[in-house]
Amino acid sequence: MFTKKHNNMFNPRIKFIFVASIVAGLMSCGSDPNDTGTEFAPNMYHSVGYEPMSQTAGDSNTINPLGMNMRLPVKGTVSRKSYTGSDSLKQAFLTQELTAKAIPTDSISYSEKSLFNPIAATPENIEAGKLQYERFCQHCHGETGKGDGLVAKAYKGVPVYSSDALKTMNDGHIYHVITHGKGRMWAHGSQISSENRWKIVLYVHELQKQ
Repeated sequence: MFTKKHNNMFNPRIKFIFVASIVAGLMSCGSDPNDTGTEFAPNMYHSVGYEPMSQTAGDSNTINPLGMNMRLPVKGTVSRKSYTGSDSLKQAFLTQELTAKAIPTDSISYSEKSLFNPIAATPENIEAGKLQYERFCQHCHGETGKGDGLVAKAYKGVPVYSSDALKTMNDGHIYHVITHGKGRMWAHGSQISSENRWKIVLYVHELQKQ
């Protein structure tokens, strides 16, 4: 019995498998720690799908020119940042809205530094802001922004715009609070359009002076 087992160890087939295993193991090793060596099923590790917003080494897109994952922009396309056409005011609204959406709801300081009113403080715009203020804000903040609206009598704690703490609030701060709310004030972003929120900001600035 011992002799049979001993002889099996020197069986040519077993010796070949043994040596091949050692050679394969040594070949799979390398000095580069990021080298995964030979992969049996590479599709399990590297997705065959192309990421449209990125270009990584090894991408071999055969559909688009130069192997790119994204197609080239249509001829005549103008970058948003470079757009100064007749609808530049709408572009300014869009820029501020996209910036505002990227700011967390609890980060008023970011809005103070990043957001600026795209609407000029003309008498017409201020009057339009007053109209929106009367519809959405006056019932709490009062006609003159003194925190004495009808709802405020029961709600309590509504701030005064002309107080030392609030009279220096800038565009971004006011817009952020209208959009997301603060304290017991509920968010109004879903009720008031972005344009009308900026008009309210203009009128609140007028109330800060009173």
